[in-house]
Amino acid sequence: MIDTGAMRVVIADDAVLLREGLVRLLTESGHEVVAAVGDGNALVEAVVTHRPDVSVVDVRMPPSHTDEGLRAAVEARRRVPRTPVLVLSQYVEVSYADDLLATTGGAGGGGIGYLLKDRVAAIDEFLDALDRVAAGGTVLDPEVIGQLLVRRRRDDPLAGLTPREREVLALMAEGRSNTAIARALVVSDGAVEKHVRNIFTKLDLPADATTHHRRVLAVLAHLRAPA
Repeated sequence: MIDTGAMRVVIADDAVLLREGLVRLLTESGHEVVAAVGDGNALVEAVVTHRPDVSVVDVRMPPSHTDEGLRAAVEARRRVPRTPVLVLSQYVEVSYADDLLATTGGAGGGGIGYLLKDRVAAIDEFLDALDRVAAGGTVLDPEVIGQLLVRRRRDDPLAGLTPREREVLALMAEGRSNTAIARALVVSDGAVEKHVRNIFTKLDLPADATTHHRRVLAVLAHLRAPA
C-alpha cells in the first residue's frame, strides 16, 4: 500500500447511508473528511473551497441520476487542475468516463481512479486505491476498462505493438507499477522498462514529462483502441 499519510477528503454520493459509511471509514482510518455532499454542484463547490487531497465521487446523482457525478468531476478538475478524483459507482458511464480520463493528459495531470462498488472486495483494497489516486496514480477496475474498450475507433493506434507490449500496456491500464507488471509477467524490471519505452516510442507520445504524462496517455490510447 502507498502510504500518503492523513488526507483531506471530499465525498460526493447522494445515498446517505453509503456517504455516512464512507465518512466513518475514512475518519477511523485517520483521514479528515472536509465535505460530504449529495449532488454535483456541491461537489464542485467543495473542491474549489477545500482543495482536498482526493475526492470520492459517485456517478449518478440528482437531479437526473444519470451522469452528474462524472460531469461534476470533470468540471472540478477544470476549476482545480490536478485535483485527484476516485470515482466509486455501480455503473460505468462511458462518455464522461473517457472525458475524465482525458483530463490527466497535458498539463492537467493528477490522480484518477474508477472503481465499481460491487467489485471492491475489501476495505484495504479501497483504501489502497484511494492512496494511489491521491499520490497521482491511475487506478481502473478491469470491468471499467472492458466497457470503455467497447467504444471502437476506426484506427487502431496499437497496431504496431507486439503481443507482449500489449500485455504490458493492459497491466499499465490497471494502474500497476513496472515492478508489479514484472511480477505478473514473470520477467525482470528491466524488461518491463524496455517494453514501456517501446510503447511510448511506437505510440509517438511526447517526451516532455513536465507537460505530458506519457504513462496516462498510453493508457488512454489503449482504452480508445478497438477491442
